[in-house]
Amino acid sequence: MPTLDEAGVLREAVRSQGPLVQNITNYVAMTLSANVLLAAGASPAMVHAEEEVTDFVAIASALVVNIGTLSPSWVSAMVMAAEAAGKAGKPWVLDPVGCGATPYRTETARRLAALKPTIIRGNASEIIALAGASGAAPKGVDSATSADAAVGPARLLSRETGAVVAITGEVDFVVDATRIAAIEGGDELMPVSTGVGCALSGLTAAYAAISPDPFAAAVAALAVYAAAGSIAARGAGGPGDIPARLCNALYRLDAEGLRSNATIRLA
Repeated sequence: MPTLDEAGVLREAVRSQGPLVQNITNYVAMTLSANVLLAAGASPAMVHAEEEVTDFVAIASALVVNIGTLSPSWVSAMVMAAEAAGKAGKPWVLDPVGCGATPYRTETARRLAALKPTIIRGNASEIIALAGASGAAPKGVDSATSADAAVGPARLLSRETGAVVAITGEVDFVVDATRIAAIEGGDELMPVSTGVGCALSGLTAAYAAISPDPFAAAVAALAVYAAAGSIAARGAGGPGDIPARLCNALYRLDAEGLRSNATIRLA
């Protein structure tokens, strides 16, 4: 099971190596996703045009595919980029935003999941819907389901796709076919600040670019984000303060800050 010390080692490796993360993400999340990656020491690129996505995959360290804002041309670009990443052996993260909310969104998420993402990161409702299980209760792109309810479907999804599955909520879980880790930290203000979850997918991709173990990468990224979120919420006047304070916390986070503001445990 990855430890906080190991997460800290990966945090420093991201800072020293500066992986280039290609983001095909939604309009709402672009700025925060880029700022989170910069604050963590990675290099963001928001590249989604069909004419250049595969060329950019060739030079990127990792890819994020976030389905928050969909259109036929974007879906085509997502598929092209995911296929290129698979062929090149580049890690890529699928963020199935709002999966289960509409048939088009669910079909798109499942089509992309079939292309073997390295990591799938979503809230409980999204993961349950993507796994094809009943009982998910999406509320637009938000979740009305607790993260622990998605652990079983996440394990099925991991076995089906080969991906590590990260479920975010009040307690986060990282699941593969044989392991389950729980990550605690963060703050209740984070889910009510737009784009915070989407930006985490970018950070997860940066860690996946550095670590040969996607499970360890996902655990480390979620732990670092949880610690930064906990720090960011202290003294915040409300959710509007979170984006800037989160980036500041990521930029300044050290080993003691990580140990004091997040926990990783076997689940």
